[in-house]
Amino acid sequence: MPAGEILSHRIIWSFVFVAGLISLQRRWRELSVLFKNRATLLPLIASSLLISVNWLVFIWAVNNGHVVETSLGYYLTPLINVALAIGFLREKPSGGQWLAIALAGAGVVLVTIDYGSVPWVSLTLSISFGLYGLFKKKVKVDSSVGLMTETAIIVPAALIYWSYLGVSDSATAWTLPGGSLALLLFSGAVTALPLLLFANAAKKLPLSLLGFIQYIGPTLTLILSVTVFEETVSHVTMISFSLIWAALIVYAAASIREARIHASTLNARGGASN
Repeated sequence: MPAGEILSHRIIWSFVFVAGLISLQRRWRELSVLFKNRATLLPLIASSLLISVNWLVFIWAVNNGHVVETSLGYYLTPLINVALAIGFLREKPSGGQWLAIALAGAGVVLVTIDYGSVPWVSLTLSISFGLYGLFKKKVKVDSSVGLMTETAIIVPAALIYWSYLGVSDSATAWTLPGGSLALLLFSGAVTALPLLLFANAAKKLPLSLLGFIQYIGPTLTLILSVTVFEETVSHVTMISFSLIWAALIVYAAASIREARIHASTLNARGGASN
């Protein structure tokens, strides 16, 4: 099934799913107000375009046997997030967190060299989703209303493409077996729920910490690439992934230490005030 057709279904069924949530919450008025607020609408237009590019490249890569490269892309994403956090949000990593960043960066460089060429799939996935996270961090809007706005912005293009497939008699979705068609229809919920959770997390967590948590996804993708898609992973790639996993441990330890120091400082101030 072509990547463009899968993407159009993903967008349309995501729109339907989120529209159902908005209806249950009775928040359509908030949505109409949001579309009139240019300061909020423009970043959401940008984020909707970024996530569409991300979805399209990911679908194409999986369809064409580049699952390991998608894993690398999402391993790169946290590093992009950290760079954006430092550059745009003025977040300041601690010494331990800098060490984690260096370890993860070394792992990514190693696997990129082993890949043998510019990993355009990986770079596109990481940069598009990193920028998407930055926009979600900056926009002060409820996650479900924000996602409804994003899908509403891009659903017309998906419907136009859907219509083109129908007119040209090139649509393949409706010829799929029942099980495959059901998975396609449920792609809206499977797509929207993680994005809703991500939008909430983007508001509440430092972008750099949010980035490192995102290593869970590519690790699962790597496992699937070997066990399900039967792609070959070289020894160099495994070494680089080991460096990235070590970075996760170091970053988590440094973050816990920072949290304890912060809590102790607050307790000390509270005791002094009493």
